[in-house]
Amino acid sequence: MKTNGKQQMGRFSVDVEIANNQDLTRAKFGTLPPAKVRRQTIRGVVDCGATRLVLTQALARELGLPIKKKKVRVRYADGRQVMRTEVDEVRLFLLGRDGIFTAVVEPKRDTALIGAIVLEDLDFLVDSAKARLLPRDPDYVVSEIE
Repeated sequence: MKTNGKQQMGRFSVDVEIANNQDLTRAKFGTLPPAKVRRQTIRGVVDCGATRLVLTQALARELGLPIKKKKVRVRYADGRQVMRTEVDEVRLFLLGRDGIFTAVVEPKRDTALIGAIVLEDLDFLVDSAKARLLPRDPDYVVSEIE
């Protein structure tokens, strides 16, 4: 990602597909036609300094993602803290891997933010110098348990 013409270290964009996991489950069991699954491919910013998955408010609404009752506290890099809505049942597809996540909804963002939890869960290594994600093992997600 560039700011003032310079690449920011540890931040770059990738294409990511976001879908409503409840829709995918309904389609799997035949109660929703697959064409009716709410999904969208968007640009997402990979940020090694961020913790969570963050989605735009517009995307969360468009996909009909379930809103969790409790809000979450968000702390920005500049130290500000605010309360934000969190959504559930977010199915994320990235470079041949996928997972189900919760996401913070950020009303003023115009791109998704892909943080460390997503990268860890999908077992991607970040190559900041070449602005790319690499699977630790191309065939398997490696889970470290001890």
